[in-house]
Amino acid sequence: MKIRNILIILSLICIASSAFAQTEAVEHVISGVVRDSQSNKRLENVTISLLGSSIGTVSNSDGYFALKIPQNISNFQIELSHVGYLNSRISGSALSSKTFYLSPFTQQLDTAVLYGDARRIVEEALMRIPQNYPQSNSLSTAFYRETVQKKQRYISVSEAMTDVFKTSYNYRDIMRDKVQVTKARSLMSQKQSDTLSVKLAGGPNLSIMMDIVKNGGALIDWETIDYYEYKLENAALLDNRLHYVVSFKPKVDLSYALMIGKFYIDYERLSFTRAEFALDLSDRDKAISAILRKKPNGLRFRPTELSFLVTYRQRAEQSFLNYICNDMRFDCDWKRRLFSSSYTVRSEMVVVDQKETPERIISRQEAFKANQIFYDVVKEYWDEDFWKDYNIIEPSERLETAVKRLRKQL
Repeated sequence: MKIRNILIILSLICIASSAFAQTEAVEHVISGVVRDSQSNKRLENVTISLLGSSIGTVSNSDGYFALKIPQNISNFQIELSHVGYLNSRISGSALSSKTFYLSPFTQQLDTAVLYGDARRIVEEALMRIPQNYPQSNSLSTAFYRETVQKKQRYISVSEAMTDVFKTSYNYRDIMRDKVQVTKARSLMSQKQSDTLSVKLAGGPNLSIMMDIVKNGGALIDWETIDYYEYKLENAALLDNRLHYVVSFKPKVDLSYALMIGKFYIDYERLSFTRAEFALDLSDRDKAISAILRKKPNGLRFRPTELSFLVTYRQRAEQSFLNYICNDMRFDCDWKRRLFSSSYTVRSEMVVVDQKETPERIISRQEAFKANQIFYDVVKEYWDEDFWKDYNIIEPSERLETAVKRLRKQL
């Protein structure tokens, strides 16, 4: 499925039901704010993981996180990592502080060891996918969240725990990969002025469709590599490892929009660790075709951003999908009306646990379909203890305030 087929739908909201699941009891909850040790700036999208395990989460836009650790684990360490910063490891016995600092990597990198043609580096990274990523089936537990804002005001919030089944990365084939929603909830504005709402087609399948390493059609494969020109940028430190940074932009004119962005490629392993990219909006008609599936008659739609962040985390000798974030921004107005409204749709997914060579395979009947709408299969349900012992992306202060406001409307 090419990136041009990622769709959104503008229409009214329906509500159905969802399944439920349970997790292990928690003994330790580590929480706090991650900051830059020099500027004191809060850092978002920091990966926080339980060392030696697949348990983890990421910090929110306020730099805040909470990591829940099962009661059968003791004498543990957590590790914090972020691009451009030195990793920080902290033992459980020393976790008394509520503020965690990461130190920027300020040493000049030895550019003498950075060599090679930018495109050749990308080609080598593509060739090494089978050895750098899981070679057997895996089953991950992932947290998924969708939010929609009208201007600066949240008008809907939906969340889910999902199971994500992936086959081997030996072949870049996602036909057998599946997502099952196991627990979900949603809140939506009841205001009449918010009757125009936004739906994301196949939302929880973000963890399959935008796994750019597994799904060649999401961004780059041997067929599309010639569509871009590549440039070697300044090196970066990520997970205490040196990385090539390769920027790319379209060099051909096709019938659909391409991407502009950067790859972070591990210098020694030549594995994709991070990708930041956005849809080229220079041709508005192509951009609209890539994003919009349908809309009400008389509504004018103008996209202003479609961007992605995809990260992978190394464990032992292999890299695993860690985090995906998708931001869409667009303006809408009705014909013969003077004013337009701006909307922001954010969907994000973080892998919070993982099992390799699982016994269970998600059946076709259990799987969330690519053409399903998350809003349509989520039961409207909200309480303070809903997630219990699950690791999730903690809500930001603004989102918490929005949830309280939306709950009052019900």
